[in-house]
Amino acid sequence: MPERSESESRKLLKRLRDSLAVPGKGQDRLDRITSLIADSMGTEVCSIYLFRDSETLELCATEGLNPDAVHQTRLKLGEGLVGRVARSAAPVNTGNAPAERGFRFMPETGEEIYSSFLGVPIQRVGEKLGVLVVQSRNQREYSDDEIYALEVVAMVLAEMTELGAFIGEGEALSAKHTRPVLFRGNTGQEGAAEGNVWLHEARVVVTNPVADDPVAETERIRAAVLQLRVSVDDLLSAASLDKEQKQVLEAYRLFAHSRGWLKRMEEDIGAGLSAEAAVQKEQSAARARMEQVPDAYLRDRLHDLDDLSHRLLRILTGQGKDTGAAMPENPVLVARNIGPAELLDYGRKLRGVVLEEGSVGSHAAIVARALAIPLVIHAERITTEALNGDHIMVDGDQGIVHLRPEATVAAAFRDKIAMQAKAQERYASLRGLPAQSKDGAVVKLQMNAGLMADLPSLESSGAEGVGLFRTELQFLIRNQMPKRDELARLYARVMDAAQGHKVVFRTLDIGSDKVLPYMKPQDEPNPAMGWRAIRVGLDKPGVLRMQLQALIRASNGRDLTVMFPFISEQHEFASARSHLLREIHRERSLGHPVPQELKIGAMLETPSLAFAPRSFFETADFISIGGNDLKQFFFAADRENERVRRRYDVLNVSFLNLIEQIIQRCAETDTPLSFCGEDAGRPIEALCFAALGIRTLSMRPASIGPVKALLRRVDLTGARRVIDAARAEGAETVRPAVLDWLATQVD
Repeated sequence: MPERSESESRKLLKRLRDSLAVPGKGQDRLDRITSLIADSMGTEVCSIYLFRDSETLELCATEGLNPDAVHQTRLKLGEGLVGRVARSAAPVNTGNAPAERGFRFMPETGEEIYSSFLGVPIQRVGEKLGVLVVQSRNQREYSDDEIYALEVVAMVLAEMTELGAFIGEGEALSAKHTRPVLFRGNTGQEGAAEGNVWLHEARVVVTNPVADDPVAETERIRAAVLQLRVSVDDLLSAASLDKEQKQVLEAYRLFAHSRGWLKRMEEDIGAGLSAEAAVQKEQSAARARMEQVPDAYLRDRLHDLDDLSHRLLRILTGQGKDTGAAMPENPVLVARNIGPAELLDYGRKLRGVVLEEGSVGSHAAIVARALAIPLVIHAERITTEALNGDHIMVDGDQGIVHLRPEATVAAAFRDKIAMQAKAQERYASLRGLPAQSKDGAVVKLQMNAGLMADLPSLESSGAEGVGLFRTELQFLIRNQMPKRDELARLYARVMDAAQGHKVVFRTLDIGSDKVLPYMKPQDEPNPAMGWRAIRVGLDKPGVLRMQLQALIRASNGRDLTVMFPFISEQHEFASARSHLLREIHRERSLGHPVPQELKIGAMLETPSLAFAPRSFFETADFISIGGNDLKQFFFAADRENERVRRRYDVLNVSFLNLIEQIIQRCAETDTPLSFCGEDAGRPIEALCFAALGIRTLSMRPASIGPVKALLRRVDLTGARRVIDAARAEGAETVRPAVLDWLATQVD
């Protein structure tokens, strides 16, 4: 950019800063800004459109258009040229606006006499705030320098909006971070919680967007970038990094050493921005590009640039992760994403977790389930809206988050929590009683676990053992492979804490959505159906044997129950079983104690295993139906895909027919059978599985009470008759018939 243009930009920004510093109402400031920009840029019109909600833009101030249109003219996102700028987060520059694609004529504004149009987005770190527009009568396209100058002004407006420069009672904008906001995400872990926001990474606030001394600001940005580069280089020099981790950091370093990145920020400083505002402008641009890029690899690279910008801002502002703020009472963690180790560091002090990203099978979701805290994922933009200490209510059942809720919403939510608490009190009275139906059938209810922290729930929930202990969590939360002795000590503590109750240890179930940070990730088009679980174990027998040795040594002569995950064919189970028996023989030959009784089972998660030869069912000491995976493969509905994962009913007759076939095959060989997964913990589904003949269910601890309460008040023989009648009548699902029948049952 020529020096004259840079000088004009700085003059405009200084005039803008001085105007904003004058005391007054928010609307007055907006009016002064539009007049100032029109005068400085030599245009006849300057208008500011701001978002009223996520889909609606409102004309909030103008110089040159009909003033009566202010707060009256509104457009939907994507509507007209202004809506197009907002949707694309990119400038629109035209000398003949009425002929432009998507033009919308708004007669109340009087803009029909203005031909030229330049609109740029007002955005802050990916958050769309509005659109800044200039217009002129003469037909001309605005120069690159003029576009750049207007983008710089829009950047300052975004920062001033964040700082509340335009708020006030009855003003153009209500105070940011004070309004009630509803976020609709997806369920990661069920449950409800009320508390106060604790941001995993506190927001960086730029309080000085305009700078007087570009030379000093340029020196600051260069020094900060140098510090950033040194820190990345230090990370790369760490001896513990494997080849894959180094490759990732090498890409990170390329961005940090990018001359183009630094040059663009220096140009922004030359135009009048402070070093912090220049970084923020580049970060906003990276976020905007991320939303437009369909290629996952390129999105990841832009993510790297976004993360680097965030680190650079922290260096410049000194606003690190440790801000000195005290964690509030009843903290609810809010973050873009979080790793399992970081989440475990917070432990049970958290009341809930809300993430902008994540998935139902992510590491964070697994840990949230283990800690029994509600989790909502895909709550878009919550980190830009929430502040530490904000009142927040998390509905994990519905995937909804209420931030700074109104009194009526809070009261209704508390009623829900109170009802759940009352129900839990009722369930607590059943803790020592069996899950025995009215016709005398007894169903064993076990719990799923993955952490030592889970084990206290064994007694408090009334569970009769651990039907699934997920061993992969201990691998996921480390930066390197755990040692055999570490695992042996951990597994021994798990057995000790179970106090004689049976614990079913599932061997390492990694791959798909659970990727170890120290193992090379596989570039697979469909990882859920790829190299995972027992397939990894059999291909990497050293890891499998190490874990089996740890389990044997942990048992120290006690009974041991081991289950192999994701068995698809008989030979996979035979191979895994042989590995375990060889390790038993080896430990015995070394003089080490071996389990008094050894049970070796398989998790049936693929439809293929239901059709395995009879010899498989005769060989397995037990079988556990892995309902989560079996359902997704049976219906061809990815449980990570929100469009389809709730589309299919587990009580669909075709799925129940498969379950019944598995029950019959296990009965023929007298093989113990259980059902493990989310559906086992849903009372209606659990009732139907029990009615079909499954006598062991494994679920999260909080589900045991509700399931037991329902099973104790029904007749399973009667439920079976209802299911059979619905199937005979050609029903697609038995759910309506079962619900109608339950409505007639008396407690």
